[in-house]
Amino acid sequence: MTTIAGTRWVVTGAAGNIGSALRAALLELQVDLVSTDLRPTAPVGPGDSVVPLDLADLESLVDLFTGADGIIHLGGIADEADFHDLAEVNIVGTYHVLEAARRAGAPRVVFASSNRVTGMYLAGDHVSADMPPRPDGFYGVSKVAGEALCRLYSDKFGLSTVSVRIGSYETQPTSARVHRTWLSPADAVRAFLAAMTTADARTVFYAVSANSDRWWSLDDGAAAGYLPEDDAAEWGGPEHFDPTLPQGGTYATPAYSIDRMRR
Repeated sequence: MTTIAGTRWVVTGAAGNIGSALRAALLELQVDLVSTDLRPTAPVGPGDSVVPLDLADLESLVDLFTGADGIIHLGGIADEADFHDLAEVNIVGTYHVLEAARRAGAPRVVFASSNRVTGMYLAGDHVSADMPPRPDGFYGVSKVAGEALCRLYSDKFGLSTVSVRIGSYETQPTSARVHRTWLSPADAVRAFLAAMTTADARTVFYAVSANSDRWWSLDDGAAAGYLPEDDAAEWGGPEHFDPTLPQGGTYATPAYSIDRMRR
């Protein structure tokens, strides 16, 4: 893996669970961090500069990204919501991050995508990153749009973009679905380190642990240098999951989207 000690990375959505854990891991690797979020967050240690910022503020993002070696874009609404909110925060916000990176001359954006971009595939399907998106809700749609923006900025403007389709980030698997989709905290760090350092200028891969019963291919991640070490089977065998149901489970039900629409 390419060394990242001494490089400067900006982390958006820094106050979240993944953001906090990843920042701590990066500091141990001597990365110079700039952490930004709308929510209050404290530095995870020396070398972590916290800057409160709204993704709607494009000009401030340009200033923040100037001199950075890359951006890890974790910011946004992290679950199903009204489409108008998702469009404003997740789609326009991601556009702002990419455009600010282009203007600032930052060479790479690592985009936190989601497994929910393919949640309508059936549990009996084995899915790879080159298969067509089948989002299980409007949140998934917003992540498909983010991946498309990353592809555009890579193809048209030469920006290196890596989209990481995050699995179920939990300390341990908690359900039949999560036994297939689990991403351990340690493997999450491995996934983002691979995304930061891969020689591929543009790629998409699933950040999922090496679960024996996983639904998603690890090949794209392996090509980018992501080699997960944990397996949900270490926590016991998975419960049955009907192979004719969508991989998104509850997320794929109509009610999960309709109940979150504005009335």
